[in-house]
Parts: sequence; structure tokens; C-alpha cells
Amino acid sequence: MELISSAERNQLFESFAQDAFHLELRDDYSVPGEESPFSNWLRGEAVDHSYMEPWTQLMRRVTGQGKTVRRVRVVTEPHSPYIQWEHATTTRNEDAGEEIRWLPRHRLPEGITFPLGGNDWWLYDDSLLAVGHFDSDGRVLGSEIIEDPDTVADCVRLRDLLWAAAVPHPEYKP
Repeated sequence: MELISSAERNQLFESFAQDAFHLELRDDYSVPGEESPFSNWLRGEAVDHSYMEPWTQLMRRVTGQGKTVRRVRVVTEPHSPYIQWEHATTTRNEDAGEEIRWLPRHRLPEGITFPLGGNDWWLYDDSLLAVGHFDSDGRVLGSEIIEDPDTVADCVRLRDLLWAAAVPHPEYKP
């Protein structure tokens, strides 16, 4: 399996036409650029959010062009410390133009099965998937590009179901 880097995956935001959707299924992400801010937050210290600037600038540019960027975060309750922190910082993503919804695992629609081995994925324009792969410590290894129409169609159906079931960020009170 060939994997592309996070930077290469982010380049897909330059070429999609209408909608990008991210399904997040993990309760913890070991993202190197977030380790120090997350540690500071855990200690109750001030957090320098400049690490988010490249992403929020990209989101402002993309959504400023009339494109949508959406996420559903499927989370365990009670939340892990990482999800608590992610919830606390989500307004920065939304201020940049993303739409984010939360779905507690215990509220998943009955009979849900997650395609792609239960990995997170980005879906671009209902035609291309970038499937995240992680090592045993939760660090991102890269993304696998999938364009198989049946797999994409499964993910489109799941996206629509979960988006309808999830709670918009401003309404979600952990």
C-alpha cells in the first residue's frame, strides 16, 4: 500500500471542487506539532495556538472560495483528555470556516459498520478518499488514496447518515 504524507494530503484541498468531509474515529491523536500545546493545556497553562495557523489559513482560503469542509468526530464519553482538548479548540476550526459535529459512540445508529478497517478518512467531492493510517502509538503514517466507486459510495452513505445524526459543535455539551 502506497501512502502519501500529510502535506501531500493537504494539497488535495487545492484541487477539490465543492466538499471535503473528514470522519474522525480516534479518541487520541499523537500529532507531533500538537504535543507541546496539548501538554501546556493539560497543565492549565496558556496555549500558543500558532501551530494551527497553517491549517486555519488553508481552511479560510478554501471556504472563502465557497467550498465546504466538514467533520464528524465520533467520540467515547466520558472523553479522553485529548478529546476534551480538541473540543476546547474546535472554535478555532469553525472560525476558519469548517463545520464540525460530534457523535458519541453510544449514540451511533444501530448496525453501523465502518468501512476501511475503521480508519479515519477524508472524502473529497464524493469521488476520492484519503484514508488515514496510524502506527501502534497513534502517530500518523500517511494516507492511502482510494477511488474505487463502491468504496467511495459506502463512505458517502455513511457520511450522510452520521452527519444527520451528529450534534453541531455549538450545541454539543460534553
